[in-house]
Amino acid sequence: MIDFSCRRKGFSITELLVTMAIIAVIAAVALPLAETSVKRGKEIELRRNLRLLRESIDAYKKLADENKFEFDEETYGYPPDLETLVEGVEITEKENDREIVKLIRFLRRVPRDPMTNSTEWGKRSYQDDPDTQSWGGQNVYDVSTRSPGTGLDGTKYTDW
Repeated sequence: MIDFSCRRKGFSITELLVTMAIIAVIAAVALPLAETSVKRGKEIELRRNLRLLRESIDAYKKLADENKFEFDEETYGYPPDLETLVEGVEITEKENDREIVKLIRFLRRVPRDPMTNSTEWGKRSYQDDPDTQSWGGQNVYDVSTRSPGTGLDGTKYTDW
């Protein structure tokens, strides 16, 4: 009589190859999705940081237009650099026949550019041509990333 109760334990080579093939197909599908997800997260952070910087520049310009503080006329009321938004400006207000000096800061710190992993941003001054890639240095009218890359929507990051 043949004893069938002793079965071999383990997997055959065919079972192992089929399992490895399935894992390889799943990994090949998942990897591009993960890369796209990481890129999308950086793009969201870039848009958020650009909005934060532009809103800070606009707030500075608004106070300058209202003559709330002294500024160099050659800057047209725009900040001379991004560090000025962090350092802030002193505003003198009158309350109950007293002058109160307040320090208004527009940013806690210069946000990081997620595409270049740096706090260095592309800048454009009010006097620069709209298509220029170099900053004239007179003031900060607008900011952009220095990354030459292209977004998931097909537009260049520098155009955002």
